[in-house]
Amino acid sequence: MHIPDGFLGAKTWVSTAVVSTGALGYAVKRANEKLGEKQVPLMGVAAAFIFAAQMLNFPVVGGTSGHFLGAVFAAILLGPWMSCLTMAMVLVAQCLIFQDGGLTALGANIFNMGIIGGILGYYIYFGLKYLIKGEVGTFTATFVAAWASVVLASAACAIELAISGTSPLYVALPAMVSIHALIGIGEGLITTVAIALVHKTRPDLLALEKV
Repeated sequence: MHIPDGFLGAKTWVSTAVVSTGALGYAVKRANEKLGEKQVPLMGVAAAFIFAAQMLNFPVVGGTSGHFLGAVFAAILLGPWMSCLTMAMVLVAQCLIFQDGGLTALGANIFNMGIIGGILGYYIYFGLKYLIKGEVGTFTATFVAAWASVVLASAACAIELAISGTSPLYVALPAMVSIHALIGIGEGLITTVAIALVHKTRPDLLALEKV
């Protein structure tokens, strides 16, 4: 899902960079207001989990790859905006140190995995958790949100490649979504197990963030 340099048109990578910069600016503001002693180590744990989850890559189409995401795990522990910030830090490190994802495409990668994967994924979790009460609701919402975050982020990636003329939508979208629909099942299971462990040992860490 990491888009390399040269695969996005200027309008696409500039527009996604602007949106991602705005989102990260707000996330930093929220971090300054709400980040406490409990959240700091959690951000480290979440970042390590995400980094490890994304180490396993599957080639897809148009020079992109499929992999686990980890954004919903971070969002449930930290809230949607801290999740976006955590994803951005991981993606910057991957880009600059490991050349995983291009520098010009960094805004698009943060948009796909941080904003869509983390923020939108969180509110899918939030909505389902509100509708389905108790532990069943927590675990159902976790699985569905984690699965959806991977699929939606991959769909956004395919659309960006199509808009840029890199790969036709009828090729990129089915290829990306189909493989990530399968990856999403693994993501959902891993995230649910991880959240179940937290729910059993530290349920106070799973408080819903409404804003």
